[in-house]
Amino acid sequence: MAAAGNSLKSLRDEATCSICLSFFMDPVIIDCGHNFCRACITQCWERPDTDISCPQCRETFPQRTLRPNRQLGNVVEIAKQLSVPAAAGGDLCNAHQEPFKLFCNQDQMLICVICRESQAHRAHMVVPIEEAAREHKEQIQARLNTLKKEREELLEWKQDGENQSQEYLGKIEAERQKIMSEFEQLRQFLEEQERLLLAQLEELDKEMVKIQDENVTKLSEEISRLSDLISELEEKCQQPTSEFLQDIKSTWSRCEKLKFEKQVAVPEDLRERVGVSSQRNVCLQEALKKFKETLPYQLHFLISKA
Repeated sequence: MAAAGNSLKSLRDEATCSICLSFFMDPVIIDCGHNFCRACITQCWERPDTDISCPQCRETFPQRTLRPNRQLGNVVEIAKQLSVPAAAGGDLCNAHQEPFKLFCNQDQMLICVICRESQAHRAHMVVPIEEAAREHKEQIQARLNTLKKEREELLEWKQDGENQSQEYLGKIEAERQKIMSEFEQLRQFLEEQERLLLAQLEELDKEMVKIQDENVTKLSEEISRLSDLISELEEKCQQPTSEFLQDIKSTWSRCEKLKFEKQVAVPEDLRERVGVSSQRNVCLQEALKKFKETLPYQLHFLISKA
């Protein structure tokens, strides 16, 4: 068993890059025969103050020559496959192929008894893995309980937030309906007032037309009678003297009886009613102007206080 472990360790060493200390990645071989990761040796040779030399044996070369080492690449893949089950099945230390029995508190990692005596962990506090697992489980369990409590609080807060949001969404919708209702009532009120005012003006208009028609009729009749009398008098003046004077008294009587009365174009009461309508319109304009100026200001004032 120990021989198998040593063989596996030797295989891992052969498959490890001496620069990055990890399994070879795209291994290449240089002129001296040593192998490196392509990225590692390329980065090493890119330094301006560094000669083209082997990082392991320090042999220098006239030029950079990198040749892929595919066989080594295959060995690396085999080493990887062998290392995974060995470590997983036996919980072995990669460096010493010893089982993990201790836990380093400073480095927070599993170590074997040989690692415990190494320079890296000699001054650190280590405990058996069972004790470390128990302590960490207790700490994680405590943290887990705290996280569960925080999750419950967040769930309650989320539900409370959703409830409050729905409540205020309902209030917003109620306010929307109130505003629509108020403006609808205002529209109906304004339309009713408009109908009343227009109806009053329509009534005044009809009365004015009626009075105008009556005045035209009366004046037409008076003009007709006057035209008849004028024609009669003109004919009378053309008669001979004796005939002209025979019924002169009757002629004068018709002239004196014909009296003309000037018609009032617009009666006083109608003038007053039109004046009242005009004053009403002035009041309406002032009221609407005040309403337009006051409402936005009051609404803006309330919004700014919110």
